[in-house]
Amino acid sequence: MKIRIEIDENAEDEEIIIRCNALTENVQKLQNVLSNWKDSQEKIVLYHNNTEYYLDIKDILFFETGIHGIEAHTIHDVFQSKLKLYELEEQLPGYFMRISKSAILNTNKVYAINRNLTASSVIEFQNTHKQVYVSRNYYKPLKNKLEEKRLQP
Repeated sequence: MKIRIEIDENAEDEEIIIRCNALTENVQKLQNVLSNWKDSQEKIVLYHNNTEYYLDIKDILFFETGIHGIEAHTIHDVFQSKLKLYELEEQLPGYFMRISKSAILNTNKVYAINRNLTASSVIEFQNTHKQVYVSRNYYKPLKNKLEEKRLQP
């Protein structure tokens, strides 16, 4: 088995390709190990009152600057992060993106965008009343990212 790493500075996310002449048991085991490792890496430490929570990143709708620092919103709860927005932006997976000076969005959770030409547009999420605003400067990059996701198989 050969292992080769290729660096692509234009790649948005990390991608692992397994090239083989047959789908053997060892190849399937390797795929499972990589999948499980990836899933275990996608946790984030957040706080609510005096309790520390380990949440799946994919469950976060958005992060925003709030009264008590950086808040992480899920469908039902609000948690606090000890990281700054710029630190989160560096660490979060590629499906998160900055949508204003005070918010980062999980683009996988967008249900609707209520466009406002003169001010910020409102992003809605399914099964919750929560909303977040995307500023005019970030609207077009957001639309482009959502369009790319829609076209991916």
